[in-house]
Amino acid sequence: MIFTECEIAVMMSDTELNRMRWAARRGMLELDLVLGPFVEGRYASLSLTDRQLFQRLMLCEDQDLFGWFMRRDQTDDEELAAIVKQILDFTLPQGNG
Repeated sequence: MIFTECEIAVMMSDTELNRMRWAARRGMLELDLVLGPFVEGRYASLSLTDRQLFQRLMLCEDQDLFGWFMRRDQTDDEELAAIVKQILDFTLPQGNG
C-alpha cells in the first residue's frame, strides 16, 4: 500500500498513543475518569489538528483542567475550548451536558 505525504502526516503511531495515555493519567480521579476513556475511545480517530490540540491541552495545569471539565470555569483559548467540548461531549452521557 502506498501512502501520500498527507496520509502519513495524519497517521498516528503507537508511540504517540502511548504518550497520550500516559499524559492523560493525571493522578486526580476526576481528570482520569474524563481523559482516560477519551484517549482510549477517541484519540486515534481525531484529525491531526485535534490531536495537536489535545497534546497542548495535556500541557495545562491540573487545576485548570479540573475547572474546565467540571464546568466551573472556561478557557479563554478558543482552540482549547473546542477540544475540551469534544472531550466533554464524548465523556458525558446524552442529556447530562
